[in-house]
Amino acid sequence: MDTILSYLQKLPLRDIITCILVLLIGFTVAKILNRLFARGLNRSQLDKSLHTFLKALFKILLYVIVVLTAASSLGVDVTSLIAVLSVASLAISLAVQDTLANVAGGIMILSSHPFGIGDWVEVGGNSGSVEKVGLSYTTLRTGDNKIVYIPNKDVATSRVVNYSTEDARRVDLSFTASYDSDVDTVIEALTEAASLPLCLPEKPVFVRVMEYKESDIQYVVRVWVKNADYWDAYFAITQNVKKIFDEKGVTMTYPHTIVHLEK
Repeated sequence: MDTILSYLQKLPLRDIITCILVLLIGFTVAKILNRLFARGLNRSQLDKSLHTFLKALFKILLYVIVVLTAASSLGVDVTSLIAVLSVASLAISLAVQDTLANVAGGIMILSSHPFGIGDWVEVGGNSGSVEKVGLSYTTLRTGDNKIVYIPNKDVATSRVVNYSTEDARRVDLSFTASYDSDVDTVIEALTEAASLPLCLPEKPVFVRVMEYKESDIQYVVRVWVKNADYWDAYFAITQNVKKIFDEKGVTMTYPHTIVHLEK
């Protein structure tokens, strides 16, 4: 502190006044630019969670420029000061590289919008409803009401499946029936089981033979419903199939082996 005071005492009054003016004008201009930047962010399509971080980063950058300019007016070697700041920044970056990677991942998520709050997504083997997208972690609420915190760097590099983006969703189911059951009868039974009021009328029920397996025939059933009705349709069709198979005499199969004995 004494060294700084003695250095300032040796400076011409004109340089000190210039430095004070640079600080006053610089901070005033920085304040105006911060307001303009904040207005621009509010008008942009960037996620609100990202605004606070960008405002703070922009503010720090402006203040650093003002301080360096003021120091330069006093004859301080700004080049060496910038070099010191660069080395310090590098050291800090290496120390908190995982945190910075999460922040960078958060910025990517908030700017690209692969999902929003309330969307049901699958990320890196975790499925759930998006509760929060922060700068470091993305929070999911699972179907059994558990909270999962996923680092944003993992989210940014993982395969993300968003089940809530589209209004309609297709229900894919498969069932098996015995070779002894007539194919047309099985298709008719599955079509009846899948014809729910929840199904979208513009997309008819799709039932076809999928595969001839060792001891049964596999059939595929596909119907389109509203996204919110997916699980209701899924369970309703699954329950209906057994009842209608019994009514129409269709034999449902289970793992078994048929042995033919020759005399």
